Amino acid sequence: MKRTTSIAASLLLVLLFSSPALYAKGDDFNSVVKMIEEFYNVKHQGLPFLAKAGLKVVGVGAKIKGGSARHLAEAGSVKLAVFEDQEFNGDFVKFRRILNDALNQTWMPLVQTLSAGNGEQTYIFLREKGDKFNVLVVTIDQRDGTVVQATLSSRNLAPLLKDPEEGA
Repeated sequence: MKRTTSIAASLLLVLLFSSPALYAKGDDFNSVVKMIEEFYNVKHQGLPFLAKAGLKVVGVGAKIKGGSARHLAEAGSVKLAVFEDQEFNGDFVKFRRILNDALNQTWMPLVQTLSAGNGEQTYIFLREKGDKFNVLVVTIDQRDGTVVQATLSSRNLAPLLKDPEEGA
C-alpha cells in the first residue's frame, strides 16, 4: 500500500512542475470526477484562482531554470480535482467495477488497490496519446479524494515508473 501511495504522491509532485490545462467537455477526467460525485454523493472543489496562477508561475520558472526541471515543465497538461472533508461511504467493489467499465475501452489499468483497514482506494490508469502518455490517478479514502490527470512524455514517464520517488 505504501508503494502505491508513493506512486500517487510522486505523480502529484510532477504536477507541481506542469502548467494546468483547461477542462474539456467529453473528457475522461471530467467523467471520472462526475462519476465519483454521483456514486458517493460528494462535490469536488476546484483550485482557487491564485493556486492556478501559482502553478503556472512554477511551470514558467522551471522552464527558465532549465535542465531536468525544464523537461518536467514541458511534460504537458495537468488536471486536478480535490474532494476534501466529505464522506466516501459505499460499495468499494461496485465503484471499482463502474470505474473500470467506464475506462476499459481507452485506458490501461496500471495499479488498483483497496486497503481493507481504512478503505483507501488507489487507481492508476495509463494510455498512449501520440508521442506522450496520459496518466490518470484516483485516490479516495474515508474523508478525502483526489483525481489527477497528467500528460507526460515517454522521457518523463520512464523514470517515474522505474522509481517513483526519484523520478518525481
